Amino acid sequence: MDILNGMLLWIAYLLVFLFATLVFFILKIYTGKSIHSPHYAPVKGTTFHQFLYFDHLYHHQLQVTLQHPTYRLLAIDHSDIFTSDTRNIEHVLKTNFKNYTRGKNREDTVADLWGDGFFAADGEKWMHQRKLLVSKFSRRVVTDFSCSVFRKHALSLVGAVSKMAASGQAIPIQGLVMKCSFHSMFEVGFGIDLKNLQSLSDEGNVFIKAFDDGNERLFTRLFDPFWKLKRFLNIGAEATFKKNVKIIDDFVYNVISTKKELLVSRRDYVSFLIRIRSYSTHDFFPEAINNECFLFGGLKDAKEDLLSGLLTTEIEKNPELMTDKYLRDITLNMIIAGKDSTAVALSWFFYVLCKYPLVQEKVAQEVMDITNSDGNIAAVDEFIPTITSATLDQMHYLHAAITETLRLFPPIPMDSRYVEEDDILPDGHRVKAGDEINYVTYAMARLPYIWGEDADCFRPERWLKNGVFQPESPFKFAGPQICLGKDFTYRQMKIYAIALIRYFRFKFADGMEDITYTTSFSLGMSKELHVWAVPRTMV
Repeated sequence: MDILNGMLLWIAYLLVFLFATLVFFILKIYTGKSIHSPHYAPVKGTTFHQFLYFDHLYHHQLQVTLQHPTYRLLAIDHSDIFTSDTRNIEHVLKTNFKNYTRGKNREDTVADLWGDGFFAADGEKWMHQRKLLVSKFSRRVVTDFSCSVFRKHALSLVGAVSKMAASGQAIPIQGLVMKCSFHSMFEVGFGIDLKNLQSLSDEGNVFIKAFDDGNERLFTRLFDPFWKLKRFLNIGAEATFKKNVKIIDDFVYNVISTKKELLVSRRDYVSFLIRIRSYSTHDFFPEAINNECFLFGGLKDAKEDLLSGLLTTEIEKNPELMTDKYLRDITLNMIIAGKDSTAVALSWFFYVLCKYPLVQEKVAQEVMDITNSDGNIAAVDEFIPTITSATLDQMHYLHAAITETLRLFPPIPMDSRYVEEDDILPDGHRVKAGDEINYVTYAMARLPYIWGEDADCFRPERWLKNGVFQPESPFKFAGPQICLGKDFTYRQMKIYAIALIRYFRFKFADGMEDITYTTSFSLGMSKELHVWAVPRTMV
C-alpha cells in the first residue's frame, strides 16, 4: 500500500509540474505582447498552431493574408510578424536594412552546415561576400565559363530524356533536373565535373545524399525545440546530421586542398616555361611550349570556377579572412543557392508547361524562330553549342514564362528577418526588438490587391508589353529579382529549357496534375513529377 501511495504521489507531483509548466508557457506567450493594441499587427494564433496546418502552411498563410496583409503569431519570447505589404518589404530589405538581420537564432540553427556563408551571415561578412560574388559573376569570362558548363550538362540532360522516352519510360523530371543542376553548380563552384571523377564516383554520390539530407535537417530544426539537446547528446536526427556534415566537410576540404596543389603546380610550371622562353629566340622556341604558355599563361584563364577565382585573387588580398573554412562556406552556399533555386523552379516550369500546352507550344515556337531551327533536324550536339547569351536575350516569351512560374511557385516561399531595434513599419504597425518579420512570397503571388483579379492564374503575358519583357518591382516580386545570382539562375534555366523544349513535347503522366509542394526552405514538389516526353525531331 505504501508503494502504491508513493507512486500515486509521484504521479500527482508530475501532473502538477506539467500543469505548472503549461501555465508558465501560456503566460509567457500571451503576456507583454500588446495583443489588443491597434498599434501592433493583429494576432492570429501562436507559432505552435503552425503544426496543425504544416502540410499546407503556405495556403494557410494565403487565407490569413487575404484578410490581414500584416498579422502576428505569438511565440514564447517574441512575436512572428507575417507581411505581404510591399512597402514593409522594401523597408525591411532596403530602407532600414541594418535593423533587420538574419538573427542569432537563425545563425545558430544553420551554422553547422552553412557556416559563415551569405545565407547565414550578417553585417560585414555578408557585405563582403555580396560584393565578392557580384564582382565574380559580373565578369564576362565567368559568364562564358558558366554557359559552357550549362550547355554541356544540358546535352547530358537531353540524352537522358531521349533514352527514357525511347524505352517508353515516364520521365522523372524533378529528379533529372535536380541532379543536373547540382552537377552544374558543383562544376561552376569547384571546377570539377562529378560525373568524370570515376575514382570518386561512390564518394560523390555519398556527398550528394549527405548534402540533400543535411539541408533538409536544417529546416526541421526550426520546428524542433529540442534540437540543441539532441545535438548535445548526439542522438536521433542530430546524430545523422553530424555524420552528414562530416561527409560534406571531408569532401569539400579535399577539393580545396587538391585545387590549391593544382594551382601551385601550374604556377610553378608557367614560371618554368617563361624562364625557358627568356633564353630562347622566337624562331627556335618549340611550338609545344608556345601552346603550353597560351593554355596556362596567367593562370587565371586555366579555370574560371568560383573556387579558382577566389584562390588566385582574393586569398592574396586578404589571407587572414580567406581561410579554407571561409572558402568552404562561400562556395557551398553558392551551390546551395543555385542548385535549389534552379532545380525547384525548373520542376515547376515543366509542371505548368504540361498544364498549359498552349504556353508550351508558344515557347517551343519562339525557340525555333530565334534559333532558326524550325523544320530543321539538327543533331542535339550541334544545336546546343549555338545557344549563346545573345540567343537567350532575344527570348522574351520564354523569360516571361519562367518569371511567371517563379511568381506562382517561388523557390523560397517565405523568408524572415530578425528585428534588432524597435521600429514602425510603413503600414503603421510597430515591431519590437527580438521579433521576427516574415515576407510570404507564395501568398503574395496570389493576392488580387498586388497582381489583380487574375493573380492566381498562370499568364506569362502579364510580363510582356508589345512582346518585350517588362520587369516588376523587386519588392512586389520578392524572388530572384533581389537575388545577387538572378541573371546566373535565369541563364541556367533558359539553357536547360531551350534544349529540352526544342526536342520534346511534354505531357503529364497519370496522376501528376494534382501535385503539390512540400513545406521546407525551398518549394519542392510533394512527389516526383513524372511526364511523357514526345520527340519533336530526331535527337
